[in-house]
Amino acid sequence: MASSKLRSSCSFPNLLLSCLNFSLFILSAASLAPTILLKMPPTSLGFAFLLISLISILSSSVGFFSLLTHFCFITHISLLLASSTGQLIGVLALFTREKSSLSLLKSPRDPREAKVLVRLECGILMAMFVMQFGVLIMTCAVHSCWVREYEGLEAEREVSAKKRSRRIARVQEESMANAAKIAEVKAKELDERVKNKYGQWVKTDFEG
Repeated sequence: MASSKLRSSCSFPNLLLSCLNFSLFILSAASLAPTILLKMPPTSLGFAFLLISLISILSSSVGFFSLLTHFCFITHISLLLASSTGQLIGVLALFTREKSSLSLLKSPRDPREAKVLVRLECGILMAMFVMQFGVLIMTCAVHSCWVREYEGLEAEREVSAKKRSRRIARVQEESMANAAKIAEVKAKELDERVKNKYGQWVKTDFEG
């Protein structure tokens, strides 16, 4: 009963985490486009942005797997922290040093187009960072729900095991009591038979 209530209380965080993971996956996939459009093959800075996006995609994929299987919690948290760190560094680099970032990206496009793409990448990374932070909080909350659910199931198993052992002990006591009654009845019957036979022998000897 308690575990079913706990499952229902954990269903909303699970659903919310699934939505956040899906949104993060979409944003991570979208963040690949500006870097690819700026220059392909990318420069070292462009490759770093691609790596940040790929780690975020991997993080959201592991998040889906973790939700389905209740495994890979530590791996998911590690990927979340790694991608969040990369996103924060990327946002700071693009937001505070836009001109130097543009020169390092070496885009052959028109400077205005390149600036728009860089700002778009910065905006997507900021949204990804906020989303990633929400995913991190919800992942910890859902994991605590899983732990409480597991503890509730273990408590229910212990209670059912105690009830089962009590039933077995009661059945054993009843069977032992029944066996004692049967033995007592048989002993009485045997005594009566012996008494009857002994009485007949005494009567025959007396008559003889």
